[in-house]
Amino acid sequence: MPNPQLLATQRINPTTWNALFRYDQAQLRPAPQQLLTVAGQGSIDADGALLHVGDMTSQMALAMANVEDLLAAGGMDLRDVSRLVVHVTDMDAALAAYGAITERLEALDASPPATLVEVTRLALPGMAVEIDATAGR
Repeated sequence: MPNPQLLATQRINPTTWNALFRYDQAQLRPAPQQLLTVAGQGSIDADGALLHVGDMTSQMALAMANVEDLLAAGGMDLRDVSRLVVHVTDMDAALAAYGAITERLEALDASPPATLVEVTRLALPGMAVEIDATAGR
């Protein structure tokens, strides 16, 4: 079922190089009635244990799944995300593994404005990815 807010979203892309990474350079959306802010999600299981140490692709996939779980709990999905921020400890490994994110976005025809940032370290030893999001509907 199409998301009515996504249909009203104006995607702003003066160039097309960003399409490979499955994000829009900007979006103009109607003001949401509800705003969901998702704290940074890592490759953490339900018990709080870090999984997939040393595997950027698996960490990225589980971090995105955790974001999607929180979106669903708020009655939303990736089409409602207006900002996605991905923090990584190794940019080259992240770029090679980025398909773990773009596949999920493409499945819903979602292309939220996104930022990919390399940091020195994240909260837990061995954590290579942390993703936070802002969504609204």
